[in-house]
Amino acid sequence: MWPAGDRRLRLRRMAQDFSAHASFTPDPGAEGSPVSAYSVLCRDADVTAEIERRGSRFRSVIRRVEDPESAQELLAQMRRQYHDARHHCSAWLIAPDRRLSRSSDDGEPSGTAGAPMLSALAGADMPSGVADLSDVAVVVTRWFGGTLLGTGGLVSAYAAAVTQGLEQAASQEAIITRLRTRAFTVDVPFAEVGLWQNELRRQNADVLEADYVSHRESARLMLGVPDREESIDLLRSLVASLSSGQLDLQDAGAGWQDCESDVATP
Repeated sequence: MWPAGDRRLRLRRMAQDFSAHASFTPDPGAEGSPVSAYSVLCRDADVTAEIERRGSRFRSVIRRVEDPESAQELLAQMRRQYHDARHHCSAWLIAPDRRLSRSSDDGEPSGTAGAPMLSALAGADMPSGVADLSDVAVVVTRWFGGTLLGTGGLVSAYAAAVTQGLEQAASQEAIITRLRTRAFTVDVPFAEVGLWQNELRRQNADVLEADYVSHRESARLMLGVPDREESIDLLRSLVASLSSGQLDLQDAGAGWQDCESDVATP
């Protein structure tokens, strides 16, 4: 018989490999959102690409950001790192519906840098087959090569620097899906946690969080499924089956979850 402390430690370890991949962010704004999924970069992705046009070098750095402040910090970082460059042009898209967007020409002729960069971000087809990338910022740093490129040349170069960076991100499998997820909690007796985890895994439901210390005889599991009626109904049926109808799910709200692969419906 496992002592209570050892048993809880063992249960925590059992859950680690099951829930470590689940990156869930509660968001009241997800309630009723018309967006059910969108593409993002992996959180640790640091994508860099470089092109050359008539002696000028254009280096793009693309990263995931959560808010405009993070995008501004990326721009400030590039200014510090490449202080010898003439221009640091930027663009970003933030939020599931891309309601936050901005671009800057940083001294280039108006409309020749930031706008084409933003268009390249917004219009790029993702591995999902949809142009839906968001929560992303790009800075393109230009070192002038001595030859003027003209309006058309600048537009083409800045857009191409972004496009090449996105192609590199795709080739590195650094683009994933962020899914609107509905979270629920349920209190499961310690003795049954292993069985629940195995069955939930088999049915493609995620354990987003597990609390083994707040309750004396049970673990509180937070479960997540795609925020669709059929997925929720199937999870309710699964919980009813596992508990012989004794346990109920408690709605914990909606949010967003990073998914490294296509999510099956539980």
